[in-house]
Amino acid sequence: MRYANPGLRALEGIIDIAVTFVIFWIDAKFFGETTGDSFSVSGAPAFAGFVVAFVYFVVMEAIFGATIGKLMLNLRVVMAANGSSIGWQAAMVRNVLRIIDGFAFYLVGFVLICAWDKRQRLGDKLAGTVVIRR
Repeated sequence: MRYANPGLRALEGIIDIAVTFVIFWIDAKFFGETTGDSFSVSGAPAFAGFVVAFVYFVVMEAIFGATIGKLMLNLRVVMAANGSSIGWQAAMVRNVLRIIDGFAFYLVGFVLICAWDKRQRLGDKLAGTVVIRR
């Protein structure tokens, strides 16, 4: 397997952050406040935005093996043991741990990807997954 390098992982992460930005902007458009150059959402609508963003990552990876960022860069999440599709349980585990990996603007995840030989972040390690180049 050809593991995705840290640069590709960072770029796909930026693309997916842009996708979640759009999710929150739509949320703010309907339930918060928007102006020409900013938006604001809080309380229950903000929580709903986080839930929708989490569901985006889990569903895309469980069904397609990739988020929009990964698809754009020809990357795929697979099981480290055999290269098979990850399924729902692994998608949930790796994305619940996104909270830790995402600490300090994904610095934790990036450092782990650089340090571990299979280029895994904590969520990947505990879910038994890797991100590979197609």
